[in-house]
Amino acid sequence: LAVEPASTVTAPPAEGSLTLVDGVLAEGCHLPEAHLSVLTDSEMFGWVRPRRRSPRPQTTAPESLFADLKEGDYVVHIEYGIGRYHGMVRKSVAGLEREYIELEYEGGDRLFVPIHDSDRISRYIGADDREPYLHRLGSADWTLVKGRAERAVRDIARELLELYALRETSAGHAFPPDTAWQHEMEGAFPYTETDDQLRAVEQIKGDMEQPRPMDRLLVGDVGYGKTEVAVRAAFKAVMDGKQVAILVPTTILAQQHYYTFRRRLRAYPVTIEMLSRFRSPAEQDDVIERLAAGQVDIVIGTHRLLSKDVAFRDLGLLVVDEEQRFGVAHKERLKRMRSEVDVLTMTATPIPRTLYMSLSGIRDMSVIDTPPENRVAVRTQVTEYDAGLIRRAILREMDRGGQVYFVHNRVRDIELVAHELQEIVPEASILIGHGQMPEDELAQVMLGFAQGEGNVLLCTTIIENGLDIANVNTIIIDRADTFGLSQLYQLRGRVGRGIERAYAYLLFKPPLTTIAHQRLETIQEASELGAGYRVAMRDMEIRGAGELLGAEQHGHIAAIGFDLYTRLLRRAIEEFHISQPAVDAGAAETPIPAPLALDAGPTIDLPLSAYLPHTYIVDDALRLRLYRRLARVRSESEVAELDAELKDRFGAIPEPTTNLMYILRVRLLAAAALATTVRAEGDDIVVTLAEPLLRATINRIAAACPTCRARGTHVRLTAGDGWQARLLRTLQALANSEAPQPTA
Repeated sequence: LAVEPASTVTAPPAEGSLTLVDGVLAEGCHLPEAHLSVLTDSEMFGWVRPRRRSPRPQTTAPESLFADLKEGDYVVHIEYGIGRYHGMVRKSVAGLEREYIELEYEGGDRLFVPIHDSDRISRYIGADDREPYLHRLGSADWTLVKGRAERAVRDIARELLELYALRETSAGHAFPPDTAWQHEMEGAFPYTETDDQLRAVEQIKGDMEQPRPMDRLLVGDVGYGKTEVAVRAAFKAVMDGKQVAILVPTTILAQQHYYTFRRRLRAYPVTIEMLSRFRSPAEQDDVIERLAAGQVDIVIGTHRLLSKDVAFRDLGLLVVDEEQRFGVAHKERLKRMRSEVDVLTMTATPIPRTLYMSLSGIRDMSVIDTPPENRVAVRTQVTEYDAGLIRRAILREMDRGGQVYFVHNRVRDIELVAHELQEIVPEASILIGHGQMPEDELAQVMLGFAQGEGNVLLCTTIIENGLDIANVNTIIIDRADTFGLSQLYQLRGRVGRGIERAYAYLLFKPPLTTIAHQRLETIQEASELGAGYRVAMRDMEIRGAGELLGAEQHGHIAAIGFDLYTRLLRRAIEEFHISQPAVDAGAAETPIPAPLALDAGPTIDLPLSAYLPHTYIVDDALRLRLYRRLARVRSESEVAELDAELKDRFGAIPEPTTNLMYILRVRLLAAAALATTVRAEGDDIVVTLAEPLLRATINRIAAACPTCRARGTHVRLTAGDGWQARLLRTLQALANSEAPQPTA
């Protein structure tokens, strides 16, 4: 039985006939009175959208960046400033073996940091590739630098909170719950959503249904499905009679989104238009006129959308893709629009986790960092320019029916490169695309390539943002040493969008500068999926910080390092929340809280050999990573979990490691008891407190440890038999607790 599918049905089918319709329907139905049965693939084949198996949670600690430290790398110590890492050393102190992190400071001075205090150290990530100045131990330089950064951080924390409070009190449009068509449209998505995608959609819809303007940032690695999230948000707005504007930085990306939205929403009465330089002036005027009349539901365009002659009848949602690529004037216009309509901003620039956590509760953010199902990592090769390799790479892609990007970023000799490529691979059809071509011609080339014309697209970085062609699975980047790390990462993200294995070849001509070599080495190592979130991509991390916080903060990040900057920011936001439960956005001046006290906890110095022996854990990087995790525990349950993990991974715990776990428990209890130090003094163990002891506390100590002497701000106990158990009981009494409490 051969039946041609119809795109539309204008009249009821004849009784007894079979009609095949190409469309979207959530489920079938039976209408007895009309003698009509409607069957979808669900009823005919029993097909139900499969639910994605939730991936096992990542168990690796986020300290891998710290553990990759090499001798000579720069680090930041909270109390002493920027120094140079010189590895881990074991020293014997008063007959006790201990391990330390050795840091070098200005003038060759050395600082030995106990490994249980490694959380006071962070890797230095600055604002650029320039080397920082080492600080001098004992000088006031670091205190002054940190003080300036603290003041700047307080200012930005106050500004963020005031903006947040203003948005909370602004009146906006509350969208209704999802319609049946919304469920139907989402059900027609041909792929299985990731959990991150679904969570982002839920958060965005939740914002849209609130009676205040939405201002949410959607962060997702290249190719992780941000556009589908935007499609669903836009459709929700249109279902309530509102107009939607999609603002993108390039004409190529506008074209890409235009096709994506048209394809996804073709089954519904939604009018979608594009406003960019690819349209003639007459076509642009027509779109603008229909926008003002409310005859266009969704418009996709470049900064042309922000022109004064563009007006909407009833704009409800603005989606901004890669806002950091727009100019100052455009950003000011966007800032004004934020207080009037719902705004969803999308970016592929990885936002560092620490910054994300610092801003949680202040900046609404959704993160998609789970790769789509069946996605495989791009295989990356860094090599000298080699004509034979280029030929093999292009022919292999052509043999499997695919296409190739060849990126050459100099327009002046791109024709010469095209001639060379044609000689290397005479079998290939080569198209050329770059930003200096007439727009109509460029559009024709890009659309033709997307539709399968040509084997190789020789182009500049015009493909960097958003060009999504699933059939292109090989990219060759000429003179990769001249590109920035973030550019290389974005370009590589243009391939590997489907289930095919993709290949990236980064070609260079020697000699390489040290920085270029490090950059290429980093991009080759960062080949796993979602690497943008987990790998030390210095310029990407700082670009992400600038996008959220403003370029003026770069100097402070350079001065104290990125990790400490985000710690200060988090502390400032917390202190503002405490001192100002409700920030009055209209107040002339917001009170400034007390100076930030970034205390890393009490100092512990006990007569115990405490470390992870080489014979127990051989790999230095792994030991450093575990030291970092141990230093950051915040509760007794975390200590117990790490204890169990060590036994499971490495076997029975040796005595020095048992002592290390004991010191962690002491530190937790000492912090809960508000102790500043716990140290050995002669034959005594002395606990020093921040405040004088109260009578009730002294009585509790006497009950827990009859041989202890408590007076003023000190508690002393003799370091004889059983002193470790007595010390724990004493600290528990001081904390008025039976178990360690999490530190702040």
